[in-house]
Parts: sequence; structure tokens; C-alpha cells
Amino acid sequence: MKLAVVGGGWAGLSAAIRLTQAGHGVVVYESAATPGGRARRVPWRPLGVDIDNGQHILLGAYAATLGLMDELGLEQEAMFHRMPLSIESADGGFRLKAPGIASPLNLLLGIAGARGMRAGERMSLIAAVARLRLSGWRTSADATVGDWLAETRQSPQMIASFWRPLCVAALNTPVEQASAQLFAHVLRDSLGGRRSATDMLLPRVDLSALWPDQAVRRLATGPAGSAAWRPSHTVRQLSMGDDRIELDGASYDAVILAANAASAQTLLTQLPARPGSTDYLAMLSAFTYLPIATLTLQLESPWPDPAPMLLLREDPARLQFGQWLFNRKAYAKTPGATEAALLHVVVSDARALLGHGRQAAIPAIIEQVREQTRHRAPMPKVLREHLIVEKRATFAAVPGLRRPPNATPWPGIWVAGDWTDTSYPAVLEGAVVSGKRAAEALMSAFRGQTPYGV
Repeated sequence: MKLAVVGGGWAGLSAAIRLTQAGHGVVVYESAATPGGRARRVPWRPLGVDIDNGQHILLGAYAATLGLMDELGLEQEAMFHRMPLSIESADGGFRLKAPGIASPLNLLLGIAGARGMRAGERMSLIAAVARLRLSGWRTSADATVGDWLAETRQSPQMIASFWRPLCVAALNTPVEQASAQLFAHVLRDSLGGRRSATDMLLPRVDLSALWPDQAVRRLATGPAGSAAWRPSHTVRQLSMGDDRIELDGASYDAVILAANAASAQTLLTQLPARPGSTDYLAMLSAFTYLPIATLTLQLESPWPDPAPMLLLREDPARLQFGQWLFNRKAYAKTPGATEAALLHVVVSDARALLGHGRQAAIPAIIEQVREQTRHRAPMPKVLREHLIVEKRATFAAVPGLRRPPNATPWPGIWVAGDWTDTSYPAVLEGAVVSGKRAAEALMSAFRGQTPYGV
């Protein structure tokens, strides 16, 4: 078949690789010049180095992503700094580190030896996870994470030190608004899985080099020798002809729209109405988007602190919005002198930061880092800073949100993305899973019925 994928992010490339493995010709259209979508490298031109448009961590539970990397011939050990579950505050007041032993004993021993927890808080944490496990990792459909934390009697200290940062990191949504069920799915696949599932994976290379670059190389050429990878091409027109789908004047047997939900909606509204199409478009328009900010700091010299990742305590009244601190020197793959001197500060829900403006927030966050790491090796002088804000980085993972399936009401057209109904929040694993599912659904439809799969 001659197929097209609109979007060269993690979902689109996952779909394209699966389709090419099955022997189909695929053309991937990507509006950016670099593969990876909302998880890709960008140049920091004053320094002549590449950084990511947002710092990400992955989990050992991400079977689809890790499996895809294996299929592409990539060595995980070379690509990731892998470490057991570890949450440590920059100020030293909290530390939970799971030892490298079988699950769930690793979590129990990690909690038993944690710093900054009272005995009652340890028991409440263990009881909350055990209760979720016994329930089959199910919560009330309309419950927020905040509701669940109150129900399981988590203390304000534990919420601030453990649950809140974990929830915001996983769902990019505050505990007061985040879906408890989606959070339970994350806990199920990490704390409820094998020991390695809780491992934290920090990319040693930029997010495009992690696997999207290799995926583009694997695509080689598309149908009839045409270029299979078409960067810097934003698809503007989508139409349906006789047994064909038209994209910007090019004809295909079928298409997977793997752009963001808003872009997919824009293209689908160009098509004639079909049974169920109004409801489907309504799902696409129901998302509320949240920004994620990553502040990169160039230091005068590499910071010798060995911790690759630290939790920052927020103080919004002082514009100290930083939530996680990453020391590039501690985990990058053979970093050069410039790259080794980089720190990344992540703000998973950056609405408050944007409300105060960059000029006010950046120095406040730098001071936050310096204050909270004073007991550690002194942080070298900051020479430059670079703030990247992805304003539509993620959707608000709220209870009751209806997310669309991969199949659309229009024959011959499927969608893929972390915003589809994956049972995950907006994480990289969800994007990879969605792309693979969309490709499988497309091929299944073609095998059994008409070219349009209906």
C-alpha cells in the first residue's frame, strides 16, 4: 500500500516503522525540520550545542518504547543513564531510593529507609499502594488525585514531598485537577510491575538521537522511490476521492494523522460529515492544554555534584517555580566541556511562570536552585540561561476526559498521538503505543475489507 503519516513525532514515527516493517510504502510529513515532535532537539546557537525542547525522563516500564529501540538496533545502555527509583530533594530534607532487588520488596525497603518520613507516613504510603494493588489499580472514575490522597490519609508533608511532585511529573497536571485513575495506571505499570519497571531512565543523548533519527534513517525511501521523510512540510489540505485520500494534492491508500489534536481536528473538519463525526470532532476540541517550561543554565564550569536528578521545593510567592533539577554532567554520554556545564530546571505546569513573565521568573529560579543546594558542592556561576516553553506541551489529564480512539468515522483515516485513548497520560510511552496501535488497526482493516476499512 501507499500510505502517509502526518506528523514525525514519537507517535507518527512509531506508526511509520510498524507499517514499513510490514512491507508498505510510507511517506512521513513533519512540519519541523527535526524528528521527534514535542520531544526533539533544538539548537542553542550562542553555545553551538543541541539541547532538548523539554527535559524528559522515561521509566523501565515503557515496554513499547524500549522494544521499538531494540527493533531499531539501539543499545539501551548507551542511550540511557538507568537508575533505581530515586526521589531526593535538593535541600536534603527528603530522600527515597529503592534498592535493586525484586519488587515489591524494593519499594518496601526504600520506604523503610527513606529520609524525611515519619513512621505513620511510611505506613500510610505502603497502605495506599497496597490498596490500589488489591483493587486492580482502579479508582473512582470521577476522583482527582487530591481526592484519592485524602481518602488514603496522606499527610500534607508526604503530599508536598512525594505525591505532588510525582503526580505533576507523570500527568503534568496539579493533584487538585489530575485524574486519579490515570495516575493509578502509571503506578500500576511502575510500582506494580517488575523491579526494573520502576527504574528511571535519563537520556544520555538528545531526544531526537534517542531513536527518532534512527527511525528516519530506517524509513529510507517511500513509494515509487519518493522521499519517505519530508521535513518542514505542514500539511494544509485533506480530502477524500474515489478510493483514495488526498494530502496536499498527493494521493494515498490510507493516512494516519499523528499531529496534535488541534491540528488533526483542523484537517478532519475539511472532510464531509459522516455518522459519528460530530461527536468525534467534539472529543478533539475538548482538550485543555498546559505549558511545560525547561530552563537550561550554562555554568562557568561543570558542577561536581554527583546527583543526576533532584527535586526542588516550589515557592510560588517568590516566583520559585522549579520542580526538578538535572545535572547534565552526571548522566550525559561523553559530554564535551560545554555540555557538561549545563543544568536543566523543569516546570511541568508552567502557567504561573508565564503569568509573571520570563524576566522575573528566571533569576528567581536560579536563586531557588542556589538556595536549595547550598549544603552541596557550590554551584558555579551561571553564564547564560535559555528558557524554552512549550505552550501546548500536554493536555490536562482531568477525570472524565473522553479521548478519541485511533479509528475515525472517515474510512481510510486513523489518528495517533499521546492524546488518543491509550489509558496513559500524555507521556512518551503513550505516543509510541498509540502509533503502533494505529498502524495495526489500519493494516487489519485493509486485510479484511475494502481499502477504506469499512
